[in-house]
Amino acid sequence: MRFSGFTDDAFRFFESLSLDNSRTFWQANKTTYATAVRSPLEAFLDELGDYGPFHVFRPHRDVRFSKDKTPYKDHQGAYGESEGGTGFYIQLSSTGLFAASGYYSMASDQLGRFREAVDNEAAGRELTDIVGSLTRRHYSIGAIGELKTAPRGFPRDHPRIALLRRRGLIASRSWEQAPWMQSRAALRRVRDAWDGAAAMHAWLDLHVGPSTLAPADELARFGPL
Repeated sequence: MRFSGFTDDAFRFFESLSLDNSRTFWQANKTTYATAVRSPLEAFLDELGDYGPFHVFRPHRDVRFSKDKTPYKDHQGAYGESEGGTGFYIQLSSTGLFAASGYYSMASDQLGRFREAVDNEAAGRELTDIVGSLTRRHYSIGAIGELKTAPRGFPRDHPRIALLRRRGLIASRSWEQAPWMQSRAALRRVRDAWDGAAAMHAWLDLHVGPSTLAPADELARFGPL
């Protein structure tokens, strides 16, 4: 199936779900989810296969340890990972599209390599320049979280303390609902967003790379799942 865009039905589905997040609503609208959300998203990901392969996250929320017992996510996300280690995330919701890339949640071995590289004068300065360039180009810089103070073994006044405190590093772009999302222009926007952060991907893949530890839980892999 060739991707031709996300129709209004996809956005209306999530708008309605936000008003009635119940199994009754879901059962009554499963066909809409399948045809307006899941099917076009899978076609979208097929055409972005050079960034994947992708895993489409389940729409059901894990409510076992949450006070919020609403059963369904208010968005649909998918995640892919390159051989070098960079992750690529896409999300569709009632508000529009969100695309991010990088290392959202670093495992302990990755964090060790990341901090060592950031501490290195040449590599650390290079990453500072890359992140600065992304910020000036209106990317949002984020991660799963950050420490409140310096990691063990590093001074609080380290010149790159903001990077050292991070537990991951991603660059993201978000777009509110717009007519171009109903066409193949959505592919170009997402590709441009991911390719625009290529320098950061290259730095992370070179200095950090994939974890050799057991895979993290799915819900901690990437982005606002």
